[in-house]
Amino acid sequence: MSLYSLDWALCRSFLAILRTGSLSGAARALGVTHPTIRRHLEDMERAFAAPLFVRSPSGLAPTELAQTLRDPAEAMESAFEQMVRHASATSGEVAGTVRITASEVMGTEVLPAMLADLREAHPGLVFELDLRDDVADLLRRDADIAVRMLRPAQTDLVARRVASVGLGLYAHRRWIERHGAPASLDALVADRQLIGYDRETLLIAGLTAHGVQATRRDFGVRSDSNLAQLAALRAGLGVAIAQAPIAARSLDLVRLFPALGGALEIWLVSHPNLRGSPRVRACLDALGHALAAYVGDEAT
Repeated sequence: MSLYSLDWALCRSFLAILRTGSLSGAARALGVTHPTIRRHLEDMERAFAAPLFVRSPSGLAPTELAQTLRDPAEAMESAFEQMVRHASATSGEVAGTVRITASEVMGTEVLPAMLADLREAHPGLVFELDLRDDVADLLRRDADIAVRMLRPAQTDLVARRVASVGLGLYAHRRWIERHGAPASLDALVADRQLIGYDRETLLIAGLTAHGVQATRRDFGVRSDSNLAQLAALRAGLGVAIAQAPIAARSLDLVRLFPALGGALEIWLVSHPNLRGSPRVRACLDALGHALAAYVGDEAT
């Protein structure tokens, strides 16, 4: 087999081995047989005339060559998935697959109800939700639409600021019953009652801006997952920052120090080549209106 006869099935199997570290894991991930994955790997190694993996105590370890192939193989994966999404829609019809990337909190707490309304209006739409707190590469077509909480740095993208959502410091009523209303931010830090990040330093920087000195050790609950922080707040584990509209859904969440707060911008972002796509255009328009309404309904 020559390099120019490689097909996508082989590269797909190669990526699955990279991600799972074993032939059996790749077979399970792709829903194919173990011998199929082995054959695909052998075909690729023959084409490259070099090994792509070596056995290690923890499974199959990629060689240096395999590591250099990861990025182009993932670019092929993105292009293939984009092709499938385009092919899923009939020209001129609001139908087909739309892949949306958003933060964990937005994708779990905010977007589902909006997408439910959108799908009622356009039953032919299918949604793929890619929830991550890092930033997907829209120029590489990792998604069709991104809902971002900051202005995109990539100037080649089409970006529209649709709203600004307020942030506040909240505690559950159970926590207040046990600990009483806190006298100050400094007191919360001293008593380790803040829910904060594990490795991320964003909250520490915010506290410093308000004249409060804190380190990672001052947080009584630590997680880099914003969803985990929100769950901890709702469980009464401590005091945490939350989006005001989300907190307003629960009568049990009480805002502390209302004079303190901030805001996050909400941006809708897409690739310029998708501007003429009916399915993407319909989603951008509907999400723009829904996100503006979401912020407009927030309680201060």
